[in-house]
Amino acid sequence: MAIEILEVLPRNIRELIEKDIPLNQLQEIRLKVNKPLFIYSNNKEKKYEYKPSVETMKFILQKISSYSIYAFEDEIKQGYITIKGGHRVGICGTVVTEGNKVKTIKNIVSINIRVAKEIINCSQTIIPYILDKGEILNTIIISPPKCGKTTILRDVCRVISNGNYTLNLKGKNVSVIDERSEIAACFKGIPQMNVGERTDVLDSCPKSEGIIMAIRSMSPEIVICDEIGTYKDMDSIIAALNSGVKLITTIHGFDIDDLYKRPVFREVMENNVFDRAVVLSNRKGVGTIEYVYDFKKGKELGGILSG
Repeated sequence: MAIEILEVLPRNIRELIEKDIPLNQLQEIRLKVNKPLFIYSNNKEKKYEYKPSVETMKFILQKISSYSIYAFEDEIKQGYITIKGGHRVGICGTVVTEGNKVKTIKNIVSINIRVAKEIINCSQTIIPYILDKGEILNTIIISPPKCGKTTILRDVCRVISNGNYTLNLKGKNVSVIDERSEIAACFKGIPQMNVGERTDVLDSCPKSEGIIMAIRSMSPEIVICDEIGTYKDMDSIIAALNSGVKLITTIHGFDIDDLYKRPVFREVMENNVFDRAVVLSNRKGVGTIEYVYDFKKGKELGGILSG
């Protein structure tokens, strides 16, 4: 899928990548005006003497916006643009504000291109632990950055949406609230990642609003969202559960103690919102499953295979 990235790069950078790096290992390309080019592949960094110019940045921006940068203003003010294939192009430059809100970003001098990847069946170890007699349990995935939580969440979404008869799991109607366009990686509203055949996506929608919108408009059985953390998020989550909708979500953290330590989670914990927690790390590589926690029993579940 990284071929879409090559199409937006100048020839000299494209040739560097094609010469040095297998496309299936490409992870990230970081460009800064008058600074060395850095490319990350197979979890390793490589520094190049080539230094992008302002013209290089303009070329890339024109390519990713199909020569109509104004059409992407809503994305630009969030600091990124999603391109075909679901790849995310992060940008930095001069921020223009209006009424204490970001209006746009101009004079773009830093670009970070992150390759979108999906790993089919990476959630197969977890799925049996978030099921009870064929029904989904309210689950939170706890993970430090860059440990694969969004990749696993996406695959969980795919499995739940499609169903898995060996697990006695019928396909469910799923609504994804994809505030940062990372779960489904939509391009022009169409998911570029496989999130399942019964899944609807509210792309670039704030979680606190999207959860309620989805319940009212799409009648989901499951709502999936990434990185909850505000009081508004908590209010929407409780409203969803009161409507009979199940929830799977994530937070940044290291273990379940992070849920109890943060005041913002106090209400959801007091209301026993979650049935399971899946704790990830990169101790044995990205996506290591440290343990699954059963909130009702107040203990870790045994028999988990890390990976």
